[in-house]
Order: sequence, then structure tokens, then C-alpha cells
Amino acid sequence: MNQNLAKLGVQLREIWKQLGVSQRLSVVSAAVVVLAGLLAIGVWSSRTQYSLLYGKLSDTESAKVVGALDDAKVPYKIGAGGSSILVPADKVYTMRMQLAGRGIPRGDGVGFEIFDKPNFGISDFVQRANYIRAVQGELARTISQIDVIEAARVMIVLPENRLLLDKDKHPTASVFVRVRGNGPLEPQAINSIRFLVANAVEGLKANFVTVVDNQGNVLSENTENDSFVGLSTSQLAARRNLEQYLAKKAQDMLEKVLGPGQAIVRVAAEINFDTTTHTEEKFDPDGQVIKKQTKNQEDNDSTTATATVAAGVSSNTNTETNSPAGAASPVTNTKTKKITGDTEYEISKSTSNVMQAAGGLKHLSAAVTVAARVEGTGTARKILTRTPEELDKLRRIVQSALGIQTNSVRGDVITLEELPFNDQFATEVSQQFEQQQQHEFWWNAARSALYPGVALAILLVFLRLFKRTPVQEIPIGVPVGRLAGRLNGNGHGNGNGNGHSLPDWQRETVPGVVTVEVLNQLIKENPANMSQAIRDWLHRGKGSAN
Repeated sequence: MNQNLAKLGVQLREIWKQLGVSQRLSVVSAAVVVLAGLLAIGVWSSRTQYSLLYGKLSDTESAKVVGALDDAKVPYKIGAGGSSILVPADKVYTMRMQLAGRGIPRGDGVGFEIFDKPNFGISDFVQRANYIRAVQGELARTISQIDVIEAARVMIVLPENRLLLDKDKHPTASVFVRVRGNGPLEPQAINSIRFLVANAVEGLKANFVTVVDNQGNVLSENTENDSFVGLSTSQLAARRNLEQYLAKKAQDMLEKVLGPGQAIVRVAAEINFDTTTHTEEKFDPDGQVIKKQTKNQEDNDSTTATATVAAGVSSNTNTETNSPAGAASPVTNTKTKKITGDTEYEISKSTSNVMQAAGGLKHLSAAVTVAARVEGTGTARKILTRTPEELDKLRRIVQSALGIQTNSVRGDVITLEELPFNDQFATEVSQQFEQQQQHEFWWNAARSALYPGVALAILLVFLRLFKRTPVQEIPIGVPVGRLAGRLNGNGHGNGNGNGHSLPDWQRETVPGVVTVEVLNQLIKENPANMSQAIRDWLHRGKGSAN
């Protein structure tokens, strides 16, 4: 084994001696590249891969997690300003389960886990305070799950429970949010937060939830819908939305015709927010009909007759005591006739009740400015004015898009003017942006071509070294004539043993050296004999050395 290794070492040294400068440089470079690649692969494979354990943690929760990892002797890394913690990838899920068993992390505030441990003998006041804390903590955690919200805190105020309720006291809530990136919070997100808190607290209305961001901006106000301030705010929002909608509709249509940025449309709308109810009753006397008719008739007929007596005392005293026995009583005859009638008439009546809701347009005006056409650039820039017919077409387009009624009672107004836009600033910004893009493009291209350029330069250096290396002659120490004889198979003379003559380059008998070209030609014609000649030369070299 040692002898074989020694022979291998001797052969390698002999090969190294036969190599030129460029060949040695190539071998050394290839060996260095291979060793560097193997070393990089070894370092990369032995490197520990870290994965995210928890992210978006507060300083308090990060300290708890780090303390638990130190107790468990688990390596970790802290990133993203201390809000995220990374551990080896093979221990992520194990540590999450272990930390969850210890209640870490809990997030900001205290949630309903405050009731996990039973507390006997606790007062109603403390129980109520714990409930409010739990609701606040759960709401803060829920709000923090919104993408644009980095952190949140919720404060809730509930009125005391009393037998006599005060209608002026109602629940209120305040929400403090830290917006990610210090950007403005969208109105949709603000309304979502308000309704989320209002629906989580009994008796709380969304109007009494105030939202404040980390920059001190009040994002909402406590206004009632039926109050003057609340009504004004809603009216202003409705008017603004209508104006923006109409302006965008007209501007989009103009930009399709003129091009992007070639038109500006502003709309002013006056909305009727009055709610009116009109009730009207009309009677038609000519359309009367009998509703009820009553007729009563009564007849009475009576007759009274008186007896005739002589004039005297007895005739003047008409009393029972004075009347003589057997005298006749007077008889009265009465005749009465009575007719009573009652007739009721119904007069036709029409009743109308009209209710006009708020939101109708009272007046609409639009201001439209279109950019004048420009021909040429720089000092040769020339403004081309549009004809009145073209401007009238644009005016009719806007009028139809907005529904403007110029001849109606509303008296809507539309103003369209053609003016040259001051686009110098926009042009300069565009040029700077293009230059910046070109610089970035060329920088990226140069950076991408750096490594191939270096490799190409190294290759060119190697090629130049190869070209400068002279043609090396291999001294084999065998006369050309003798070598040619060996090629014949008998080792004597210039013949081939079969009576055939040899080529001219094999007939030379003057001792010398064989060049690379001659050696290649010999190998191509008879490789077996050439191999035998080289072996004889090697053995002869060893004998002379001994």
C-alpha cells in the first residue's frame, strides 16, 4: 500500500514537472474553486435554520417569552425591533405548545382568562370591574388583528346599576389605536372599529364610541343622529359623496375623449334636506247624495159639546156643588195634524296625503376646465385653440352626464372653459423619474454583469497565458531512426520488414528529439507500437539513473 502511494506520488510529481505555467495555474485555480465550494456547502449545511416563533409582541410579552426560552435553554434570535422572536425551525411547534401551557404570550391587556381561576367571596364591585377589564382586553386583541392596526387599547365606561335610571347617562367607549406606518386610517376601518365595540357592550351605541390614533387625531366624534351637529355632519357627508360621484362620472367621460389628465370637473350640489307632508281635502257640492231620510206624520182629531141652560145663577156657576142633579157636562172636540221630516245629504270629498322625503336636488352647478391642445416643445411650443363647436360638444356631454337642467325651475348652471394647463412641474418630475429609472436600470444591469465580466476577464487572462506558452518538446532520448525501427516491429534498419519503405519523416537517422506534432502523428498511425516505445524509453531512463 505504501509502495503504491509512493509510486502515485512520484507519478504526480513527474506530471507536475511536465506541466507548463498556464497548466499549473489552471490546476491550482480548479482545486481552489472545488475546495471553496465544498467548504461553502459544509458551512451552509451546518448552519442552524431559524423560524418565527411569535411576532408583533409588546415589550412586556417579549420579555416573558425570552425568559421562558432562557429557562428552557433554547437558542433564539430577536428581530424587527424586538417585536418578533425566532428559534430553530425544529423547535418552533414544541416551544409554542410549551409556552401556551404556561399562558405566554397573553397579548395586551387581560381577557376573559381572568375568570379561569375561581375567586370565592369576591364583591360585586370587583366582579363588575373584572368583567369590564375582560371586555376591554378582548376588544383590544380583536382590533389589533386588523392589518393596518399595530396595537389598540379600549376603555369602556358603564353607568351604575340603580333602581331609578337616568336617561341622560349612557355607556361610552374610547379606542386608542396605533396605526402601522403612521398612515391615515380609512373611514371604513374607523366605522368597523366603532360598530365592533358598540355591538360588544350592552346598551352602547356606535355614536358614543370615540377613536383616537397615535398622532393625537380624533377619528370620530360623539354625535347623536337626531342632534343638530349629527344631522349637519351626515348632510355634509351626503353632499360631499354626491358631488364626488358626479364629478368623477363626468371627468372619466372627458378623459376618455381628451386623454388622461386633460380635464378637471368640480360639481356643487344643493340638496333639499327638508321633509314635508302635504294633506289636502276637497268637497264637491254638486255631487251630493241622500245619506239618510226620516219622515214622521201625526194626526189628532177631538170634538167638545156643551149643554144649553137658561140664563141665571146656575148658568154662571159651573161647579159640581152648584150643578143641579142630572145636568150634562160640556164635551170638547179637537182636530190636530202634524208632519215631521228629516233628510241628511252626503257631499263627495277627496283627500290626498303627499310626503316628500329629504334628498332632492334643489340646484346643481358644474365647473369644467379642459386643457388646451399644445403643439411642439420648448420654445417652439404653440397652443391650438378649439373651435366653439368642439367646446359646445364637450359642454353637452357633461350636461347629459350630470343631468343638468338649464331651462328648468332649478336653474342649473354649467361652465366650460379651455385653458392651458401648467404642466411644467409634472414634466420635470416625469423627467427626473425617467432619469432615476434609467440610472437604476443601468446600475442593476452593471451589477448583474459584474460576476460574468470578472469570469470572462479571468478566462481571457488564461487564454493569453496559453498563447504565450511556447511549444514544449518532449525529450524521449530515443533516436528517430531507432524509434522508427521499433515501429516496424524488428528494431533494425529503415525498412518495415515487409519490403515497404517508410515515410520521409521516419527515414531520418540523425539522433534528435521528437516534437509534439511528430508524436501525435505516430500515435495516430500505430498507437500500440508507440506505447511500447514510450515504455522502453521509461525503462531505459530508470536504468541510466541507476
